[in-house]
Amino acid sequence: MTIRLIGAGLGRTGTMSLKLALEQLLGGTCHHMMEVWGHPDEVPVWNVAMHDRPVDWHALLDGYSAIVDYPGAAVWRELADAFPDAPVLLSTRSSAQAWYDSASATIFQTSEWEATDDAGRRVGTVVRCARSAGARRAVPAHEHPRRVPRPSRHGRLTTTIIGS
Repeated sequence: MTIRLIGAGLGRTGTMSLKLALEQLLGGTCHHMMEVWGHPDEVPVWNVAMHDRPVDWHALLDGYSAIVDYPGAAVWRELADAFPDAPVLLSTRSSAQAWYDSASATIFQTSEWEATDDAGRRVGTVVRCARSAGARRAVPAHEHPRRVPRPSRHGRLTTTIIGS
């Protein structure tokens, strides 16, 4: 199985609903931050990615049909290069303030989550990494060279397809 869609939207932009919908539509598992909670062995690889070092995306995402939410959203350009046939979907809130308010009331309440291996050894810090890398890596959709937007509004969330 290969990645058929890449989500560039951060958490609190409808990514869990998008994950569930994509799993039904594509007939496979969609990678989401929830997957990282269940697979702490991924944390070191994501940490490598957040430091702009090469990652074997095909090996990391083997068995997934799509990826949405963080940490994938922070590296959507690299994912688009690795999976050139996959469209990139950007999900957003109605405003930056609406997103910040939602994130502050939920995901930012956890300032740090430490992943451990089976022996209880610390293997990484996901949320702290997510916050710093997300801010560093967030890229406006118009900067993507293959951008062909087809926006659609669903209540307070907006989605845009980036790609050909």
